Amino acid sequence: MKTQFRSSFALFVGFLAICGALFAHHGTNASYDLEKQITIAGTVTEFVWSNPHCQIYLDVKDEKGELVHWGVETNSPGQLRNGGWNRELIKPGDHITVTVFPSKAGTPAGVLSKITLADGRVMSRGQQAGQ
Repeated sequence: MKTQFRSSFALFVGFLAICGALFAHHGTNASYDLEKQITIAGTVTEFVWSNPHCQIYLDVKDEKGELVHWGVETNSPGQLRNGGWNRELIKPGDHITVTVFPSKAGTPAGVLSKITLADGRVMSRGQQAGQ
C-alpha cells in the first residue's frame, strides 16, 4: 500500500512539473505592446530559424543617425513554413522594413506584425499579407 502511494505521488508530482512548464511560456502580450505598432527599416545581420520562435536581427539608424541593433521575434519555423517562409528567405545584408509591436520595456525589440522583404514581397508572421 505504501509503495502504491509513493508511485501515485511521484506520478502526480511529475504531472505537475509537466503542466507547470506549459503555463510558464511567456505570452506575447506580456512582453510587447499590442496596442502600438512601429515601422523600422534596416539591414539584416542574422536570421535565426529555430524553435520556439524564429528571430530577425537588424541594424537600424535612429533619429540621430546612430546604429541600433534590433531583435524581432516571429513565430515558430513550422508556422512560418506554412505561410511560405523558409530559412533562406532572409539573409544577412538584406535591407528590410518591419512593422513590429514594440517591447514594453523600451528595448530595441519587437514581435513581428509584417515585413517587406528586399524583393518587395510583404509577409506577416506566418502567412503572406492579404491572405
